[in-house]
Amino acid sequence: MTTTRRSVLGMIGTSGAVLTIGGASGAVSASTPASVDVRAFDRFVGEQAAADAFSGNVLLVHRGRTVLARSCARANDAAPNGPDTLFAMASVTKLFTSVAIAQLVQAGRIAYTGTLGSCLSGFPAEMADAVRIHHLLTHTSSLGDTFMMPGYEQEALTWTGVDQVMNGTTDYIRRSSLEFAPGSGFRYSNAGYHVLGAIVAQVSGMSYYDYVREHVLRPAGMTATDFYTREQWHTDPRIARPYARRPSGERVDTIDQRLYVGTPSGDAFTTCADMARFARALRGSTLLDRAFTGITLSGKVPLPPQPGPPGRVPPVGFQCYGPMTLLIGGQWVTGHSGGAPGTATDFQMYPDSDWVTVILSNYDYDGGPPPVVMKARDTITAAGMPGHSG
Repeated sequence: MTTTRRSVLGMIGTSGAVLTIGGASGAVSASTPASVDVRAFDRFVGEQAAADAFSGNVLLVHRGRTVLARSCARANDAAPNGPDTLFAMASVTKLFTSVAIAQLVQAGRIAYTGTLGSCLSGFPAEMADAVRIHHLLTHTSSLGDTFMMPGYEQEALTWTGVDQVMNGTTDYIRRSSLEFAPGSGFRYSNAGYHVLGAIVAQVSGMSYYDYVREHVLRPAGMTATDFYTREQWHTDPRIARPYARRPSGERVDTIDQRLYVGTPSGDAFTTCADMARFARALRGSTLLDRAFTGITLSGKVPLPPQPGPPGRVPPVGFQCYGPMTLLIGGQWVTGHSGGAPGTATDFQMYPDSDWVTVILSNYDYDGGPPPVVMKARDTITAAGMPGHSG
């Protein structure tokens, strides 16, 4: 039976918010800049939730301390969203894949200049000889989107095993064709990141999933994050169901429109707290040494013009080796967002002012990032650089 979001809310009601601002006292932490209006942002989140325009979790961390943690609405029929709720990450998963690749480069097992053919067999010469790991990481490979490949989505939804998903997706990419000469253009590529995951498996001798668990999640202390299957998504009350908006306005559970398991390009599952741990591990050289952290997080390819707040200089953006980084209000904002039917996610690090924001939602949104995501970014960047007002 298909359950609509409207019927769920009618049967169970919305959950209460869990709010922490600077600890149990309820006061904003002394380490939080007064120019960052966390309370106004919190009110905005509450208003969005009350209007049934946001469902999910929000976490703001400053200098390693939680400033705001809030859970809104329902995870599923059985439970409200709470601090331990797991959300499908969509494309934020690509950060794990990019870190895995950087670890293998750091160990000297592959090179950013290495060709696809030197790492994986079975690809036509035009791909094997021309596509490099650098192209795959920066979305300049021209491999495109697996979900747009004829027949892929219909067949992929019938797969019921982890190996089927990995190998079947790789085979579809092998049979595809390049859209432009690698390196000559930019097109966001889920296929490219899937191939990177296949390279991780080939070079490491482990499955992609086991490699990420052992070398990314475990060292970062991410005890809840994993690649859960569609069966687990159906039955585990800790996992938020994806509620996609229909033209009628109601929201419908779309688990059965997702793959059996996530891939290197999307849909690991995580919590806000685990992503804060990931930020700390990545920036603290737990996952990579300092040099390779810098290589991974620095801009490589200019991005198309980015939307920004009215009346302010538009952001300048670059694609990094995994993340994207924007210069907004004099601050660098580095991270990744993700979206799918019933999913909207956003993870950002602000190295100049030492903020981390994590927003995980089991609603989807038309026309760009969710308002809560944009509000969080604008709230922090409007404060300007540390030591400056405005």
